[in-house]
Order: sequence, then C-alpha cells, then structure tokens
Amino acid sequence: MVSASVATALEDALMWSVNMLYSWILVFLLIGVGVALTAYLHVPQIKNAKDIFTSISGSRTEALQGITSFQAFAVGIGTRVGIGNIAGVALALVMGGPGAIFWMWMVALVGMATSFAESVLAQVFKERHPDGVFRGGPEYYMRRGLGWKKTGIVFAVISVFASGLAVPMVQVNTVAATFNANHGIPTISTMIFMFLLLMPVILGGLRSVARASEYLAPFMAAVYILIAVIVVLMNPVAAWDSLVWIFRSAFGLDAAAGGILGGIFVALVNGARRGLFSNEAGLGTTPHAAGSATVAHPAQQGFLQAFGVFIDTIVVCTVTALLILTSGLYEAGMDPDLAGSLTAQAVSTHLGNWMALPMSLIIFVFGYTTAYGAYSYGQSALDHITHNKVISYGFRVVAVIVASLGAILSLPVVWAVSDLLLGLGALINLVALLGLMKVVRVILGDWNKRKETGDMEFKVGEYPELEARAEKDIWV
Repeated sequence: MVSASVATALEDALMWSVNMLYSWILVFLLIGVGVALTAYLHVPQIKNAKDIFTSISGSRTEALQGITSFQAFAVGIGTRVGIGNIAGVALALVMGGPGAIFWMWMVALVGMATSFAESVLAQVFKERHPDGVFRGGPEYYMRRGLGWKKTGIVFAVISVFASGLAVPMVQVNTVAATFNANHGIPTISTMIFMFLLLMPVILGGLRSVARASEYLAPFMAAVYILIAVIVVLMNPVAAWDSLVWIFRSAFGLDAAAGGILGGIFVALVNGARRGLFSNEAGLGTTPHAAGSATVAHPAQQGFLQAFGVFIDTIVVCTVTALLILTSGLYEAGMDPDLAGSLTAQAVSTHLGNWMALPMSLIIFVFGYTTAYGAYSYGQSALDHITHNKVISYGFRVVAVIVASLGAILSLPVVWAVSDLLLGLGALINLVALLGLMKVVRVILGDWNKRKETGDMEFKVGEYPELEARAEKDIWV
C-alpha cells in the first residue's frame, strides 16, 4: 500500500510539473522569444513571405550527398502534422473554447520566425557524418555556435529519450487504441503490425526515414486537408459562422464565465499550449531534420520549415476546427475526455459512418510517420554524443522494439515524462536561440543581399566569425 501511494504521489507530482511548465512558463517564454525574433529579424514572416511560400519549389533537387531539402521538410511535416492536429485541436476547443484557435494562429505566426531561426542555425553549424548524411540540431549549434559543449550533451540526451523513444511509443499507443476502439482489432495485433512496418524504416537509418517521409507524409496530409475542405465547401454558411465564433470567443465576447479577461486568458493559454504541441516551433525537435538537408544557403531550409509551421497550424488546425464547429458536436463545458474522438465523429457526422475506416487509416499514417520521424531526431542527437556504429545500430533496434511495445502498454506516465523532457529541452533551446540571434540575422541579411545579385550560394568565408565555428568544408 505504501509503495502504491508513493507511486501515485510521484505521478501526481509529475503531472503537476508538466502542467505548470507548459501552462505558466514555456507557453509565455515561447511567445516572448518568437516576438523577439520577429522584431529582431524585421518581421521575416511578411518581408520574406514570397521566399517562404516559394521555398518548396526546387526543394526536391537531388542532393549529391545527404538528403534533399524537401525530404527534410517532409520529415518535419510528418512529425508536425499528425495526431496532435486531430486530437489537439479538439482539446483546445474543449478546454479553451473556439477562441483558442485564434491564439493557435498567433502562436504559429510568431513561431514561423522561431522555426526559421532554429532551422537556419541547424544548417550553419551542421556536421558531416560518416554515412554521408549531415547532422544538425540544437546540440550542434549550442556546441559550435556558443561553445556550450556540456549543455549540448544534456540536450542530446533529452532528445534521445524523449524524441527517439518516448514519442514513438505514445504515437503507436494512440494508433492501437484507435484500431481497438473503432474496429475491435487487438492491441497485440497492432503491435506486431507496427513492428513489421517500423523495422525496415528505422533500421535503415536517416536516409530510409527521409525516403519514407518524402511521399507518405505530404500525401496523407493532403488527403486529410482535402476531406476537411470538402466539408467546409458543403457548409459555407456554417463555416463562416464558425470563423466569426472563433474571433468573438478569442476576445472574450462569448465567455460564459470569468468575464472578458477571464475568457481571453483561458482561450490564450489553451490555444498557445496546443499550438506549441502542434507546430513544435521552439521545441528544438525539427531542427534535427532541417540540419540534415543539403542546400546551397542556410536560409533555404529556414524558409521551408517556417512554411511547415504555416501548413501545420494555419491550414491543418484551422480546417480541423471548422470540421468540428460546423458539425454541431461541440458544446461549451464538454468533458475533455471526449476530445480524442471528436474530430473523427465530426467527419462521420458530415460524410457518414463509412468515414470511420478512412479516418482510422489517416490516424494510423499520422502516428506511423510521427513515430519514425521522432526516432530520427533521437538518432541525430545520439550521433552528436557518439559515432560508434554498434551503439547507433543498437539504438535503432531498441527504438523499434520500444515503439512497438507502446501498442500494448498503458502510457500516461510515459506521456508525462515525454512532455516534461521535451519542455525542459525547449527551455534550453530558447536560451540558445536568443544567444545566436545575431547569426540568424547575418544569414537572413546575406540571403536578401544575394537575391539582388542572383548568386544564392552561401560563402561562409565572407563571415570570419562564422567560418571559425562552422565545419570547414561544408560551405565551400
């Protein structure tokens, strides 16, 4: 009895810590850093909007070494656009009201600057790995850019466990729970199925992850967006009313309790928190994908990852919210436990019960791409700590087994530990971003200057302060 009570107390303490970190510390720090970067970089979301929205053009050009810019983008999309968009938006609505969606948009807009900055830094300070694929990410720019060797190792360890092991586990758990609840498929069957699917991709390393993501992640995101757009076009009046509802609720005009300020605060906190989980800007996860790409100029991958934030939150999260709000299923004060199935129920309400199977398949693909994409972040972090091939391959084997076991285990504590580790890593990453803001502005300035001449190839030799810290032969 004592041990059980101690375990319960530890679990409660863990949940409280996660809630405090995300609701009162990390959310406002992320917004603050995003605003600071937006101002310091002179609002690149607007001034470089053309670069952001055309960044995908030419990104599939074959890389002589490593992976293409588009493949790195696809890995990022595969982890950003996923179950968090389906369940996370519903939870934001239930917890914060329709106004939470407006604040998700605001977080995404400033998050585009944050994602641009961390992706640019991942490119500038990336390293060539023996397998021919570049490695980059927060631990790399902490060590090379700031000289924070020990801090970089701490961040890498966090990423190995949180991104490489815990996140894939909980994604597979969600897929298994969906299959079991909607179609009666035993969780052990899902475990075997996911093991067989994850094994060839993860054991193949980062190149294999990039190839799998290149087609699967963008295609499934496009299918989901198409379903949502069809529903919106079928209900134009309800969709417009829902948008009006979002704006009114965002400013407390529809607050049922707590007054205007109370309604705004609830919507802001819940929208910002779910927006953070959705687009990952500032968490320090997607820079691992950004740093692996082969590009002519660091800003290219920065723009492409900023575009990923736009797609994730401004597009996917918005159409998800409209799906739910136009269905009539959302009610103020709903039980948060109902949020997980709310999006799928909304699709079935609009298009019929036959959509249950397609929605389950979409959730499966989202969970699958997020699982192996998150593993790749952990692999990149591990390669910062050691280049030992035996350890690297052993980690891949463990990652496959652990992810698959997620199908049959109860994971509330694993979810919480994952969130806590990712949150602590984000705190470290945000401080590093502030310390390297000047580098980002130099790179953005170089890009804008080169647009005038047409020579878009970055030459690190023009910036001695960067040449001394970046790997010598990458930007020759």
